[in-house]
Amino acid sequence: MARGRFITFEGIDGSGKTTILQRIDEVLRSSGLRYQVTREPGGTPIGYEIRTILLNAAHHQLVPSTELLLYAADRAQHVSQLIQPALQAGRHVLCDRYADATIAYQGYGRGHDLEWVQRLMEFATGGLKPDLTVVLDLEVEIAQRRVRTRSGNLMPMFADRLDAETLEFHQRVRNGYLRLAEQEAERVHIIPAAAEIERVAEMVYELVVNALQPR
Repeated sequence: MARGRFITFEGIDGSGKTTILQRIDEVLRSSGLRYQVTREPGGTPIGYEIRTILLNAAHHQLVPSTELLLYAADRAQHVSQLIQPALQAGRHVLCDRYADATIAYQGYGRGHDLEWVQRLMEFATGGLKPDLTVVLDLEVEIAQRRVRTRSGNLMPMFADRLDAETLEFHQRVRNGYLRLAEQEAERVHIIPAAAEIERVAEMVYELVVNALQPR
């Protein structure tokens, strides 16, 4: 049985990656493909418990090193329990965030040593890398406006702890994603996310369908 393909969706908060992944899922349901959609953090029951700790806006005392290790723990569980078994069974996996998010957020954003973060991600994932990574790229100011209004509330309310970070933090994260795309251009593809959602979905769908073609 052929191994399934592993596709990840990345981008700063407010870039629209989750919405686009939902659109792709809706289209693929009638394709006959064997696949599943998951997310990080929280793709497993244990990971969901970790997610509640990581994203709780009340956890102001969570230090960057703890944050990094919690993401690594969630990912190790996710790969072992869900992603690898699905791929080995011939199912494609579409994942909302993966290891590139930790490099962008905790490496570039928090300032952890990038080489050390990459080694930690290799340990947590067992070396599993996506076949394709789609990064939805958007200016930070626009993304933050989307974050503030996505619940229909024009007040500066934040859904989770990372949403409340500074513009400078999110700019470092965005720069990290752009840097990753430069370093791994064959795997990481940048999609401009400021266009109409239908157009963005079309561009992403084309990349995904190409990646799922039999080899």
